[in-house]
Amino acid sequence: MNRFLTRAAIMALGVATFMLSQFAAAQAMQPEDTHARAVAREAVTASRFMVATANPHATQVGYEVLAGGGSAIDAAVAVQMMLNLVEPQSSGIGGGAFLVYWDAGAGKLVTFDGRETAPAAATPDYFLAENGEPKEYWDAVVGGRSVGVPGTLRLLEVAHKTHGRQSWSGLLQPAIELARAGFEISPRLAASIEGAAGEKRQLDKYDAARAYFFEPDGSPKKAGTRLTNPEFADTLSAIAVRGADAFYTGALAGEIVRAVRATPENPGILTEQDIRGYRVKMREPLCSSYRGYQVCGMGPPTSGGLSVGQILGLLEHFDLPGMGLGVDAAHLFAEAARLAYADRGMYIADSDFVSVPATGLLDPAYLTARAQLIDRDSAMEKAKAGNPPWHRTALRSHHVGPEQSGTSHFSIVDANGNAVSMTTTIETGFGSRLM
Repeated sequence: MNRFLTRAAIMALGVATFMLSQFAAAQAMQPEDTHARAVAREAVTASRFMVATANPHATQVGYEVLAGGGSAIDAAVAVQMMLNLVEPQSSGIGGGAFLVYWDAGAGKLVTFDGRETAPAAATPDYFLAENGEPKEYWDAVVGGRSVGVPGTLRLLEVAHKTHGRQSWSGLLQPAIELARAGFEISPRLAASIEGAAGEKRQLDKYDAARAYFFEPDGSPKKAGTRLTNPEFADTLSAIAVRGADAFYTGALAGEIVRAVRATPENPGILTEQDIRGYRVKMREPLCSSYRGYQVCGMGPPTSGGLSVGQILGLLEHFDLPGMGLGVDAAHLFAEAARLAYADRGMYIADSDFVSVPATGLLDPAYLTARAQLIDRDSAMEKAKAGNPPWHRTALRSHHVGPEQSGTSHFSIVDANGNAVSMTTTIETGFGSRLM
């Protein structure tokens, strides 16, 4: 099973540390809406290693890799392959990812950019309708035109060659075996299937996805239904033997291109050369300070490191530790996030093509001035982008696309202190609907 990006230019958060996650939990859960809330649980600690993912199957396979002496990168490979199978609405080898990696031995933080790239032939009018206006979101999403060149698999291979200890082939086996044996649809996946059906979101539009996620009568498959995916097992088996080249070259790449270009609505323009030419980019991590800590994450093209850095820089002007968790702290966080997201919508883009004023957005004097816009007693009507120093950018747009499901995140620390923080995405729930 292969899933693809819905819009190649959208950026996902890729953050090493989010120190205010308890405040974020009070808001609507993003980037994927929740379908169920668990009862409150106590925090868990570990003395040797730890893995946290969005699905028990993925967490278990990550644990087994770490318990067997594998590295954090080894566990990341196994986790992502399993998530592709059991959480297909959120991520997979048809999508892209950002990975933040702490190399404990070298004492160095490195970041991998494995996000999708647009087809080489794409032009500025790529998502315009015949009247010259931008297409409505769902009109642009469904079909081959929204598909970018996938990057997740190549990212994992590059990281594994440098930081892996266990065999690449062995790390893919758990997902291969479960794909053949089958797994039960989780309540969350079942709710995602149901929510993506119908005339607007159209998960049931194309034959392959309809046959996999829906019953013969057209009703969404329910939680507890057993799914097998021998085709995905075959794909992973080829990748286990030949590495990522099995995906980026040859017969499989050709099948992907044909599927993308053959949709009757929104046919894509992806080529085998686009896929074959994909390269992972090593980026400099972006770090900012907060109350004596260095908080590091991905820099552009993702907004993660910059937006989190701005939020923390704004909140440093208030005594959050003194007020503790509560309405006042949640209000301050929400207002800081609104200001950061206003700047995000205006200035943050792909730094390979647009000059992003990262230094100015994190400038202490700029954040001090922006913090004065936060009223402790009321919400601002509408947050507007600021004017950071040293800003030079070709992008001048206040548009921020709708936040959609279609992203997952996992965090892993191995017994040697190496750490992985990976945001992995197909941009919107079930991607382009092509399978």
